[in-house]
Amino acid sequence: MRAWLMESFEGVEKLRLAEVPDPQPGPGEVQLEMHLAGLNPADAFLALAQYPAKPALPHILGRDGVGTVRAVGEGVSNVQVGDVAGILRCDAGVEAWGTLAGRTVVPAASLAAIPAGWTHEQMAGAPLVFLTAWQALAQWGELPREGQVVLVTGASGGVGVGSVLLAKSMGATVVGLSRNPEKSETVRQLGADFVFDPGDPALRKKVMAAIAPRKVDFVVDSVAGPLFSQIIAMLGYGGRISVVGRSAGTVPDFNTATLFFRRNRIGGVAVADYTPEGAQSAWAEIVRRLDAMGRRPVVDQVFPFADVKQAFARLAEGPMGKVLVKVD
Repeated sequence: MRAWLMESFEGVEKLRLAEVPDPQPGPGEVQLEMHLAGLNPADAFLALAQYPAKPALPHILGRDGVGTVRAVGEGVSNVQVGDVAGILRCDAGVEAWGTLAGRTVVPAASLAAIPAGWTHEQMAGAPLVFLTAWQALAQWGELPREGQVVLVTGASGGVGVGSVLLAKSMGATVVGLSRNPEKSETVRQLGADFVFDPGDPALRKKVMAAIAPRKVDFVVDSVAGPLFSQIIAMLGYGGRISVVGRSAGTVPDFNTATLFFRRNRIGGVAVADYTPEGAQSAWAEIVRRLDAMGRRPVVDQVFPFADVKQAFARLAEGPMGKVLVKVD
């Protein structure tokens, strides 16, 4: 099969297209013939050794995708050869070979059928970002309630779109942050009540005026950097921040005193914590909520298999939704 090999930790620019043997499924596993693969920022971080996983080389990136089951291992009963399915969350693309290949092997327990009315493209890029968004909103022991305020940084990205849609399904007032005017309008169309440019010097004043007399209850942050301290200043009593990324780098001059008196909490999101059963349960609830709203995952662009490096370049630009690769 053809596959994009990661042979060093020097970045996705060093990926090489090559022929490798087809992987074979073991007990509880299936072999998928890949049709579509989804890209995630974590792929690029892993390729630079900026991620906890350090897989053996050569490695194949890619955690999301849709494919057809071509072989099943011993003990598999939930799918059969010929089924088309998407991957929820597993070690594919992390410690095991991933979806940027003609075929990959994944646990059968980590497969899910394409929801009724969804396209293959919508399914291919949705599970990881929506499961991340769900964990970000649910990890504090309670979901946002109607009338509470959820602020989403990087609102046009994969996790950002998922967070906006899920927070609206919970009845929250959603504030999105996006630097691009066209993307900001799309975020509004997805249901965000307010969208602001995070580069605006008056950002805090504008957000607080828009939601007054309330303050921010929940934050899903994928940006970090200098913006993080501004976000903390917008929190109300008991406000919580779920950290899912750091696209703007480290937080400079972080003052822990800003957390005092309001009982604010900051917590990291770890999608790897999902068990197969937990991921299936969360995914079913995510699909139910999206269907009830008449909403679908957002796809930014689909690239040919030969253009994987260009696809990663598009991901680095900040897409509107998910970047996919068509595996031929």
